[in-house]
Amino acid sequence: MTAKANTSEEVKRTYQVQGLSCANCARECETDIRKLEHGADAQLLYNSGTLKLNAAVDLTKVERILKRDGAYIVESQAAASSSHAGEAHSHDHAHGHEHSHSADHGLSHAHGDEHGHSHAHGSDQRMKWMLGISAVLYAATFFVDEAIPHWSLVGLYLIAILLSGHTTFIQGLKNLLRLRFNMDTLMTVALTGAVVMGEWKEATLVAILFGLNEILEGYGMERARQSMSALLSVAPKQANVIRGDETITIPIEQLRVDDLVIVRPGEKIPSDGTVVEGDSAVNEAAITGESLPVAKSAGAHVFGGSLNTSSVLCVKIEKAYEDSSLAKILHLVREAQDTKTPTELFIDRFAQVYTPIIMAIAALVMVVPPLFMDGDWSKWLYQGFAVLIVGCPCALILASPIAIVSGITRTARLGILVKGGVHLEQLGKINALAFDKTGTLTKGEPAVVDESIYDQERVYRVMGAIEKDSLHPLAKAMMKHVDNHSAGAYPDPMSTETIAGQGIKAVVEGREYWVGSEQIFAREGEAFKRAAEDAARMMTQGYTIVAIADEEAPLGVFGLADQIREESKDTIQALHDLHVTHTVMLTGDHGQSAERVAKAVGVSEWHAKLLPEQKVEKVKELARKYNVAMVGDGINDAPALASAQLGIAMGAGTDSAVETADIVLMQDHLGKLPAAVRIARLVNRVIRLNIGLALGLKIIALLLTIPGWLTLWIAILSDMGATIIVTLFGLAILLGKDKETTSQRG
Repeated sequence: MTAKANTSEEVKRTYQVQGLSCANCARECETDIRKLEHGADAQLLYNSGTLKLNAAVDLTKVERILKRDGAYIVESQAAASSSHAGEAHSHDHAHGHEHSHSADHGLSHAHGDEHGHSHAHGSDQRMKWMLGISAVLYAATFFVDEAIPHWSLVGLYLIAILLSGHTTFIQGLKNLLRLRFNMDTLMTVALTGAVVMGEWKEATLVAILFGLNEILEGYGMERARQSMSALLSVAPKQANVIRGDETITIPIEQLRVDDLVIVRPGEKIPSDGTVVEGDSAVNEAAITGESLPVAKSAGAHVFGGSLNTSSVLCVKIEKAYEDSSLAKILHLVREAQDTKTPTELFIDRFAQVYTPIIMAIAALVMVVPPLFMDGDWSKWLYQGFAVLIVGCPCALILASPIAIVSGITRTARLGILVKGGVHLEQLGKINALAFDKTGTLTKGEPAVVDESIYDQERVYRVMGAIEKDSLHPLAKAMMKHVDNHSAGAYPDPMSTETIAGQGIKAVVEGREYWVGSEQIFAREGEAFKRAAEDAARMMTQGYTIVAIADEEAPLGVFGLADQIREESKDTIQALHDLHVTHTVMLTGDHGQSAERVAKAVGVSEWHAKLLPEQKVEKVKELARKYNVAMVGDGINDAPALASAQLGIAMGAGTDSAVETADIVLMQDHLGKLPAAVRIARLVNRVIRLNIGLALGLKIIALLLTIPGWLTLWIAILSDMGATIIVTLFGLAILLGKDKETTSQRG
């Protein structure tokens, strides 16, 4: 029994589906598939055109259900996988084996892909040909109207209707028998009524316009999917691995940790790893969105999917492809397409009651005027059939998905990973941003920002001699500064000793020196007094002090501070310009340092000496007043990121950042954050506009029933016009270029 359960109930597969005509129809197909044995958890995702299905479900029955909507399975994208394992992986790693070989990997079975493409192309072409012939026959009736018998004219209309509307009519009849009222049902009733009433010319026009409308609906979503597919196609397909004395080419899924791979110019690095040999420039745009190549040499970390541009590299693989940064990104981007926003969920619920309401209105239009207002039965029956056509919710349902997919695609091109439409929508609503300081507004690395030198000849040479072999962060910062101010030849100290409370005592070239805090200036003499005053001045500005002196006099005092990122000030200003009016810096650092950074970058408020739990409280406090997002480095800020309405991590491809936040800036800087906010707001505006137009055109059409002016072709044009508009507006989001807030990043 257990074995049977494992094979029949837990194994899931993912299939690529084409031909889904609309989101509403996809939802209905999903409902029918879920009624099949083992199909209770099936998912048919319209945005990405994928079907997630228990392997035990009868695929023949599934294909029969899809065929009713003109859809079909192109290929099996995923290998079988246990759902329990899948759940654990998707929660803990977000890149399980099932997904890595399908959604992430971007690989397709060649035969299935080719078959699907030809199937899709042939189906589309056939529909276009039939629609074209129908349009020609309809146009011909205007020229032969008086020249041929009426029955011949009716014959031309009937042929045109059958060519352009037979699939809709047949499906509508089936739906009617099952008492399912969707667009096909409404169109079938309306067409039948028009034909019975002898309105052949209008019935033919409606059939042709409806066929054209369906083509347009499918085209808009397909273009958005193609844009996403192009983005996902960056995944490497194979690797050149050194095995023994030869280099062999293997599929990417066979790559193992610790493999040595050769990456030639023009090839993609197969997975995350470290350069062992070679010097080259690598384009990391697929991961970070940065267009300029980055220099890489031995010891440098490289991302899978990045492009080697100049010379051969030998790379030691540190992660199997499914665990690489790129695989996670592609998986999350693909998954993001199908997360529904609150707006989409509302539209879905609204669409379920919208059609029954329209049918009730149509019944009233047909019955009330003739019964109670002495209206003409034929006229008001005709008006009622026109109202039925207005009942199509497809344009309304299409108002959001194209815009969401386009927005996620555009942000992903910039190296901004938005983990779902709900987060994109929320990003467009924020009016407050909380920033961690260290590693976010600053680089997280100390650097010398102020100095007072008293012995120019000795200070850098002696400091270099004492600090050159130290691994302490402050020593590294001092050496970087010293190297910039000296020739670089430092003597070796004769001895070094750590003195508690004073720092390091060392003998260099026969003299004793001390390197440490300002405490080493606590000695007698005017020179030491002046040096102590300089150190005190630097401390009031929040700097960490490194002092150097011998027994007789001070040599110099240095003020070190965490370096402010070059783009931080411009980013904060750009956010203020976008009316993100409240920017808050939260840090555990001391007050002077926090104040210095806050003033330098221009945040509107700052709080220092905060423990992690206090950061969480501050974020919650802000959330009571604003739509707030928290920006951190994704490592130390997980609690605050999780407590904000939106968590944004500066990733640079790190595992923790990708796992923690709702949005990840894959660059190691803030420069593209304002662009992400602009795109999110554009998406929200387009969705609101699309909904308004889709409903507005339908309301106008319904109002035309009051004077009795609504016709079948006006009704179909109102829906067709709405479809065209929401499609064009949604795809327009993909256009345009997004600039960083500064071009002076270091």
